[in-house]
Amino acid sequence: MARHSFAAGWDRLRRPVWLYDPDTGQKPYANPAALGLWGADSLQALAERNFSARSPAMQARIRRLVEQTALGEAVSERWTFFPHGRPVATQATVSAIVDDEGHTLLLFEAAIEDIPAEDRRAAEALRHASTLISLFDAEGARLFSNPAAFHAYGAAEDAFSRRFADPAEGGVMLQAAAGAPVAALRAADTRAGRRWHHMEARPVLDPVTGRTCVLLIEQDVTPRVEAEMARSAAEQKASMAEARQLFLTEMSHELRTPLNAVIGFSQLLLDAQLPDVASEQAGRIHAAGLGLLDVVNQMIADPSGQPIQSPVAERFDTAVAAIAGPRAPVADGAVRALYVDDNENNRVLVQAMLGAMDVVCETASDGRAGVEAAKDGDWDVILMDIQMPVMDGVTATRMIRALDGAAAFTPIIALTANTLPAQIQTYVEAGMDDCIAKPVNMAELVAKVSHWASSWRDAILTEPAIAVA
Repeated sequence: MARHSFAAGWDRLRRPVWLYDPDTGQKPYANPAALGLWGADSLQALAERNFSARSPAMQARIRRLVEQTALGEAVSERWTFFPHGRPVATQATVSAIVDDEGHTLLLFEAAIEDIPAEDRRAAEALRHASTLISLFDAEGARLFSNPAAFHAYGAAEDAFSRRFADPAEGGVMLQAAAGAPVAALRAADTRAGRRWHHMEARPVLDPVTGRTCVLLIEQDVTPRVEAEMARSAAEQKASMAEARQLFLTEMSHELRTPLNAVIGFSQLLLDAQLPDVASEQAGRIHAAGLGLLDVVNQMIADPSGQPIQSPVAERFDTAVAAIAGPRAPVADGAVRALYVDDNENNRVLVQAMLGAMDVVCETASDGRAGVEAAKDGDWDVILMDIQMPVMDGVTATRMIRALDGAAAFTPIIALTANTLPAQIQTYVEAGMDDCIAKPVNMAELVAKVSHWASSWRDAILTEPAIAVA
């Protein structure tokens, strides 16, 4: 073991003196008194011991000493050492010294003290606690930090208010804590960046000066706060989505319902072979209605500007594709359709459209009346509005599907202005077979009524299980 040029004088001292390398955890020098304290027969035997295994609290304490002694300051504090597992309480003065090779070491000069067991245990508990504990004078200057607090803030952070992301909040807490305990959740600026700390400050007496000081106790609750923020953001996002869904539902229904009458009746007028002037005017009304419908569709498009669609509608799309091919002829006799809608204009319009194609269409003005009509009549297809008084269309559909006999398998087509993806999913789950969006396109209406009245009616009557597939 290399001898240091300044070691000769220390060898004659009765108090334990040794050098400690904070980088390696080794003790390159110890005088005879220090060898006795550490229970080593020689400097070589002491050097062969491994002191590199240090707890987080010990690592933080050593880093603090390195920083505090770097500018020539000597630090005096209590240390409990454990040579061969035996606790030895000391009052140690620690300073920095540069060896012959230019390497900075910590110089320990220790005096063995008879410290009461309770005090020694309290000091060790304080040093190893994960809670950040600091003591400040009335002006906010730091008097003490345990290793956890030093690890979070470092030695240079010596002002109470500077621990806070908002120093003004720190000043308010310091002033309040001088009179009574205060606690708050605050953002703190630490070595690890911005963190959330639960801070509790209370007035205490300094055991050294007897003056009133402020004890600051901090717990890092960042994971909990961030989880709460994420939960709150998710709830807000869900709430906004729900509000948007409600808005779109109301807008779709309130705007498309009158447009249904404007576009539908103008189409009937165009098909009625009116005089040229009247036909031109009807055409202008029809074109204006379609233009307004385009505006409505853009208003209820998703944020990307694309019309709202859903994979749920694939079942409906399959039916439409089937219509495009050759259709089975309608069974002998006129097709019988039941249309359930609370709006009189809608009922008159759909009756007129279907009547023009020789479809017998009877109506009901709410869901409950629709269920009764479905129970008593022999229908080839039921057209069901969704938003109605007394009973809505989804509830009415569920009740029809629960009926006894063939009526429970009657094809049901939603005829509605509410065609958002989640709404279509609800219609499917209730037992509806297809969907037509308002304003009603006459060609689509007639094609779907014809399809379900022929192909699906025959399939349902021969194999009822198809109705619940």
